[in-house]
Amino acid sequence: MSYQEAELVNWTDLAKSRAELGSAFLRILGYFREDGVKAITAIEDAIRASNAIALVTPAHTLKGESAQFGAYRLSSMAETIEMVARRCVETREGPDELIEVVVALRPCFTETLALLERDSNPLVARRPTSFGRRADAPAQGFGRAV
Repeated sequence: MSYQEAELVNWTDLAKSRAELGSAFLRILGYFREDGVKAITAIEDAIRASNAIALVTPAHTLKGESAQFGAYRLSSMAETIEMVARRCVETREGPDELIEVVVALRPCFTETLALLERDSNPLVARRPTSFGRRADAPAQGFGRAV
């Protein structure tokens, strides 16, 4: 499956990761934000320098950290970069074929991170609720049946 076909975030896997990480989830998400920015910057610098070797480690790191949060499109993009870069190192070719993927990487990271942070914000209401009745129940007068 190509990275274009991968879902941006798998919410089931994200919930599983959140449950497994418990109270450390938000801290780990913060590390993902910081590490992701560093990895993408390193990948962009490496592609500008046509340095396949320098692509491998940040792409590998981004791949694993993205998968941990169910961010499968980002993980798939990073895996593509890593695998092609490894092949380029072995064949002593430049990584020019990765330019399109690398250009799409930062916008995908930004969109993914926005979704993860929005979903993880404790101040965001998950479902509409109201006191004493279901939110979709018909309104009635206070204290009496109408």
